[in-house]
Amino acid sequence: MTSLPKLIAIVGPTASGKTDLAVALAKRLKGEIISADSRQFYRGTEIGSDIIPGKWVKKYGRRTYIARGVPHYLVGFLPPSKSFTAAQFKDHVIRISRDITKRGHVPILAGGTGLYIRTVVDNLDIPAVPPDVAFRKRMERRTTAALYAELKKKDPAYAARIPAGNRRYAIRALEVIVATGKPFSEVQGKGEPLFEVLQLGIRRPRAEMYRRIDARVDEMMRRGLLEEAKRLGKRHGWKVPAMSGLGHRQLGLFLRGEATLEQAVDLIKRDTRHFAKRQMTWFRRDKRIRWVKNERDAFMLAKKFLRPKKAK
Repeated sequence: MTSLPKLIAIVGPTASGKTDLAVALAKRLKGEIISADSRQFYRGTEIGSDIIPGKWVKKYGRRTYIARGVPHYLVGFLPPSKSFTAAQFKDHVIRISRDITKRGHVPILAGGTGLYIRTVVDNLDIPAVPPDVAFRKRMERRTTAALYAELKKKDPAYAARIPAGNRRYAIRALEVIVATGKPFSEVQGKGEPLFEVLQLGIRRPRAEMYRRIDARVDEMMRRGLLEEAKRLGKRHGWKVPAMSGLGHRQLGLFLRGEATLEQAVDLIKRDTRHFAKRQMTWFRRDKRIRWVKNERDAFMLAKKFLRPKKAK
């Protein structure tokens, strides 16, 4: 029986330290990192999506983003107005991971977008329904509460699995439901495994997580998050996919005169804390995740996972 290629997935809530752990493991294990953070896909969002500083170089026959000496993929490659579905994400990860494996390196999937990670880990068979621009424009005119209420009515199983405040997930699910005539949860079948996966999760005490979130928001503001949001909003408007994320969305309230700057920053911190709590709820449901406290524990688990199995 042919063994499956191996992949390490580093998961956890925002600001938990996934990036630092992924880079540390990549350096010790000859790894290359694939982002599983849906906000990092977009160009021009480097500060708001906390993309690790680096530079684009010609490597492996293509333009590659190198940060801290490690290749990173699926960061800063999409225009802010472009949609990127979970099905597209899975296809990209499969292709990139195969290239990494052929080089004798280890693909490391790192991020906090639980649904996208699950499409790879469980090989979810998500219907390739193309984005319906007209439908999405109609949905964008509705409140988040109304969108979630409709999703809960049409597909209660999927509504229970996603954060109630996530407009993108709700709109995409409703889009697929309209196109296929079936609940989104029913068309997400599992296929045969694509990879042998080790999932490593970073879990921190809640008080520490909240301190890290607040400190990170303050640091982003010092780095120029407000200027980034102003530039993106002026060029692309406030309804494109890239502007729906934490940070840009709340600063949009200030830039449109709907809140003070202090109120907007407080909202970023509050909403990020709520988001981190929802992420942990999502990841706790997956009993396959090995929770670690530090780099040493993660490295020992990864080293054992990557060790060739002895023939029986």
